[in-house]
Amino acid sequence: MRKNMQAQASNGIKVLVVDDEIGIIDSLSIFLKKSGYIFTGITDPIEAIERVKEEHFDLMILDFIMTPIHGDQVVEEIRKFNKELYILLLTGHKDLAPPLETIKRLDIQGYCEKSDRFDQLLLLIESGVKAINQMNMIKKINEELKEASQKLEQAYMESIETLRYTVEAKDPYTRGHSDRVSEFSVLIGKYLGLSDEDLHTLKIGGLFHDIGKIGIPDSILLKPGKLTPDEYSEIKNHPSIGVHILSNAAIFRDIIPIVKHHHERYDGLGYPSKLKGEDIPYLARIAAVADTFDAMTSRRTYRDSLPLDVVKEEFEKNRRIQFDPQIADVFLDILNNHYDEVKAIQEKYR
Repeated sequence: MRKNMQAQASNGIKVLVVDDEIGIIDSLSIFLKKSGYIFTGITDPIEAIERVKEEHFDLMILDFIMTPIHGDQVVEEIRKFNKELYILLLTGHKDLAPPLETIKRLDIQGYCEKSDRFDQLLLLIESGVKAINQMNMIKKINEELKEASQKLEQAYMESIETLRYTVEAKDPYTRGHSDRVSEFSVLIGKYLGLSDEDLHTLKIGGLFHDIGKIGIPDSILLKPGKLTPDEYSEIKNHPSIGVHILSNAAIFRDIIPIVKHHHERYDGLGYPSKLKGEDIPYLARIAAVADTFDAMTSRRTYRDSLPLDVVKEEFEKNRRIQFDPQIADVFLDILNNHYDEVKAIQEKYR
């Protein structure tokens, strides 16, 4: 059953594998063709660059250590003429992976270590295929409606709303989460005195901040117990997947920083970019407070919602650590003196 569904989902997806070891090419050829992908294998990285210029591929799986040039140099050349190709990097060892700054700059969507088993790579490919399919759907809508800007905006909103509802429909414990994060963000923004334009961006950014979870396998997203390090690493890809889904639509340009950076921490230990302090986009810092509050006050499969006093203590304790202190202080004031507004939002989306 899963094999049939997987073959159907992967039908028509063209995958290019670039590795100067023919054994890796042969192994991945068997594995990917069996999974229903259209496979091309190339051992020469220079030839691979030219092939991408001449032919459309949806996804590239690329070795990092190659001759005569390394994988990051291959991506550097490809990004000069192709910004959309979804790229996964293979490394012989974590210590041999390129720096995080290089991965971000070249828009490499993920990487994993080579292994005799392909479990982790399969998860990354499945996530990539979901993101590619959704991106293609949005691009198709864009092409069909580009002459009618108002209809285009409405169609985009409805399409992405459908994806958002698909994410939340998977898990009853997170239903209404994005709506609450949206309204909590706007509430905080009002008490911070932000402009109507910024409040609108917070509203839309909150609604779509978790859209990238459409690309996370259900086996991880809905797992009731503790995640393994590899599974948690997969979850941490959802901001980047969300950006990939939304980046082709001009109307979502302003919310991209919220979608990408709502899991950054003020101390620089967040993800995906490990931004610190005021380097984190301001509206993303607001959304992070709203997102964390809703997570703490919502039921999960492994715990009940946390009491308000505990939540307040966490925000007090983590100002300047996880949260922007000014934003945290304003939100604490809301919880202490305007909690009726918070409660109204929670009751609205029960």
